Amino acid sequence: MHPPQAPRGAPAKLALRDQLVAARRRIPLPELGEHARAIAHHLLASDEVRRAATVAAYVSVGREPGTSVLLDALVESGRRVIVPVVLPDLDLDWATYQGPESLAPARLGLLEPVTPRLGVDAVATADVVLVPGLAASPSGDRLGKGGGCYDRALARVPVGTPVVVLLHDGELGLEVPVEPHDRPVTAAVTPTVGLVTLGG
Repeated sequence: MHPPQAPRGAPAKLALRDQLVAARRRIPLPELGEHARAIAHHLLASDEVRRAATVAAYVSVGREPGTSVLLDALVESGRRVIVPVVLPDLDLDWATYQGPESLAPARLGLLEPVTPRLGVDAVATADVVLVPGLAASPSGDRLGKGGGCYDRALARVPVGTPVVVLLHDGELGLEVPVEPHDRPVTAAVTPTVGLVTLGG
């Protein structure tokens, strides 16, 4: 009996993921802060976010594009912000972000909200969904960290809802290997380029 073969996209994804994670480690810390402020500026000025009553976002950790400035600005502007809680099966529940004091350390090195859980379907109530990623292709293929959390969550997002991946410069416009379960995004935002529509 032969062992199951990995999907053809999996080895290529691993290689690209390793390259991008290594590149992120080389970004100087002061630049990370600048990137976070630039991304917040682009998103807060975008029609997608300005029209949104509810924004699904995430709490950045490590060398991800920073979201703390963005999250606090969204809350201050009166928007409802929901952020994920990773479940044991790597699906995503959601809870309301109410400022830094509403977060606590969680497993996998994450910060998660301590506010009441809203259920896995809460992401479907968002008017715009902001997701993490390591890269995106011009057609909207997104490379995540490999857990599949967001592919499952994005399957619940209604067609037509903007889904934006937050990236560092140099991570947009790459060829991203695709597997059957992968869910595309509709746009990407980087510090220098700003918000770019994908897949059009």
